Amino acid sequence: MAGKGTPATALLAKREFEHRLHTYEHDPRHESYGLEAAEALGVEPERVFKTLVATVDGAPTVGVVPVTGQLDLKALAAATGGKKAKMADPTLAQRATGYVVGGISPLGHRSRLPLVVDASAETFTTVLISGGRRGLEIELAPADLIALTAATVASITF
Repeated sequence: MAGKGTPATALLAKREFEHRLHTYEHDPRHESYGLEAAEALGVEPERVFKTLVATVDGAPTVGVVPVTGQLDLKALAAATGGKKAKMADPTLAQRATGYVVGGISPLGHRSRLPLVVDASAETFTTVLISGGRRGLEIELAPADLIALTAATVASITF
């Protein structure tokens, strides 16, 4: 693995899941981290998934959705058995996951958080997720992402 490792890449190395790292030069002027990654790496944006932190009934909860869509907060709450969800404050998201906004990976959080992966991920052979820093993406099979995170799979995108 070239460059600095992250908790996400360390987890993949430790658990020996097949994956591929992709790096690109992050442009801080770009408006969307996920779309920037898709453009820079030349992959379909539907295969690039963003990691969003919300609170469901006050508890930090993670939604992993395609960068081409938006997180459906009602669906996220329902998928986790909660009643009300709202987007988490960026400071809370960073504190809960240990990553900076724009580099939040669904892997390697400081503590295990409830995580829901959008069902559309299962339509692809591989998906790309943040590797834990801006400019680093991890490509892996959706089933491996689900296994590594003990994720629930549900339709949480609109």
